[in-house]
Amino acid sequence: MNKSSAALLQFVPVCIGIVMLVLMLWEPHLEGRNVNATLFQIYFNDPFLAYAYTASIPGFVALYRAYRALGYVRENNTFSPATVQSVRSIKYCALAVAAFVVGGEAWLFLYQSGKEDIAGGVAIGLFFIVVFAVIAMAAARVERFLQNGMDASYRA
Repeated sequence: MNKSSAALLQFVPVCIGIVMLVLMLWEPHLEGRNVNATLFQIYFNDPFLAYAYTASIPGFVALYRAYRALGYVRENNTFSPATVQSVRSIKYCALAVAAFVVGGEAWLFLYQSGKEDIAGGVAIGLFFIVVFAVIAMAAARVERFLQNGMDASYRA
């Protein structure tokens, strides 16, 4: 892979991170119960929002590690321990986000099932669980591929 392609690919996690951050800060203002609320009421009186922000930390870590892994590819260090470690971190971050989504689903079932219609939230949560499980499986496959390539290059 040439350096310009890797630089372009490095731009993708940066863009995704910026979009994630903007949506996380902008979307709570659009919810039905938060339309006329103050910033303090939106961000400090909603425990589920605090949980969602905490759950986003592994997502941002995974984006950073993807940026770093593409940087190693850009430097022609594709089959290096640092690249394998970055991909392994991405796998663990995807599993952590999936676990946080499972926790959010449990919160919906335990505390919101009688008060609100939770079908939409459950459907979106199940979709995200599947998405992050697929990301974790893909990262595991890439990790195994990189590890095998690194082992082959050390044997040669």
